[in-house]
Amino acid sequence: GGAYVPIDPSYPEDRIRYMLQDSGAKLLLTERQLRERISIEGESIDLDDSQSYDEDGSSLESVTKASHLSYVIYTSGSTGQPKGVMIEHRSVVNFVQAMADRIDFSGGKSILSTTTFSFDIFGLETFVPLTQGAKVVLTSNEHQDNPNALLEFIAKQQVDIVQMTPSRMQLLRQATDNAWMQQLQAVLIGGEAFPEALLEGLQKEIAARLYNMYGPTETTIWSSMKEVTDAKTLSIGQPIANTLIYIVDMNHQLQPVGVAGELCIGGTGLARGYLNRPELTTEKFVANPFAPGERMYRTGDLARWLPDGNIEYLGRIDHQVKIRGYRIELGEIEAQLLQTGLAQEAVVIAR
Repeated sequence: GGAYVPIDPSYPEDRIRYMLQDSGAKLLLTERQLRERISIEGESIDLDDSQSYDEDGSSLESVTKASHLSYVIYTSGSTGQPKGVMIEHRSVVNFVQAMADRIDFSGGKSILSTTTFSFDIFGLETFVPLTQGAKVVLTSNEHQDNPNALLEFIAKQQVDIVQMTPSRMQLLRQATDNAWMQQLQAVLIGGEAFPEALLEGLQKEIAARLYNMYGPTETTIWSSMKEVTDAKTLSIGQPIANTLIYIVDMNHQLQPVGVAGELCIGGTGLARGYLNRPELTTEKFVANPFAPGERMYRTGDLARWLPDGNIEYLGRIDHQVKIRGYRIELGEIEAQLLQTGLAQEAVVIAR
C-alpha cells in the first residue's frame, strides 16, 4: 500500500527539500552520486549498491485495495510552493486499461520514454506498455540534450510509438534526415495545444496514427483523446473510459453545444486531492451536481462541445501556462521574485 513520490534530481535543492518535507517520505531510493545532496528523516537506499537487491522481500505486504495511494506528483503552485497531487491505484489501473483499449501496444511493440519520471505522462510510457507485453526504450541525458543523438537512437532501437509535446516534435522534424519517422506506428501529442500546421506537416511525412491527448495531473495523466486525421476537425476528442467531462458556466450549469465554458472532469481518474492542502482540495475538487455523492475537478481550462460530440480546447481562464508540457503558475514565479527582496511588485507573462 505504499506510494512513491518522484523527484527529479535536476530540481533546485530548495524544491527537493520542500517536497521531501511536505510528503513526509520516510524512505529514499537514490544513487550514490546524489546521496550527499539529499537528506531525509528516515532510511536511504543506494540503488548502486548490489546488496540492496539481495534482501528478503517476503515480509512485504501486497496492495489489496484500489483506494490505496499509488503516487504523489508535485505540480507548480500559485502560492510559491509546489502542490502534491495524490493519485490512487484505482485511477492508475483505469488509465492503463483505457490506453490499452485505444492504442495498439501488442506484438512486442516498443515505445520511446523521453519524459522525466517526475512528470505524470511518464506513466503512459511505462505502466501501459509493461502491462501489455511491449518494450520500453529508455533515453539518457545525452539523448535529451542532443536532438541528433535522439534521432539516431530512435532509428537504431526501431521505436514504434512516441509520445511528445508539440514543441519537441517540431524540433525533431527540423532534422535533415527524417527517415526515423517512417518506422513509427503511433504518435501521441499532448501537454500543449496541437498546432494545425504541425498536424498537416506530420500527415505529409508519416503514415503513423496520430493522437491528440489531453488531461491534467489531477485526473490521472490523460482524460480525453482523439485520433486526428484532419486539421479541420482537430480537437481533444472524447473522454476515456470511466471518465466524465462537463462544460459548465460560472454557476456550474451545463453549457449548450458550441458555447464556451470551464472544462470539469469526473470519474474514476480523479485524484484523492492535494496533499496537506485541504482548502485547495475543496476549491478545485467540488461536488458534482450531475452525479450526487461524486466529485468533479475544475481544470481552469476553457472549452466547448462540438456538434460531432468532440471537445475543442480554447485556452485557460486563469494565470496558468504550459511550456514544453510543464504546468507553470505565473503566480509562483512572481512569489519567488518578491521573496528575493529586490522588487516590491512583480508581474510575469508568457511570451
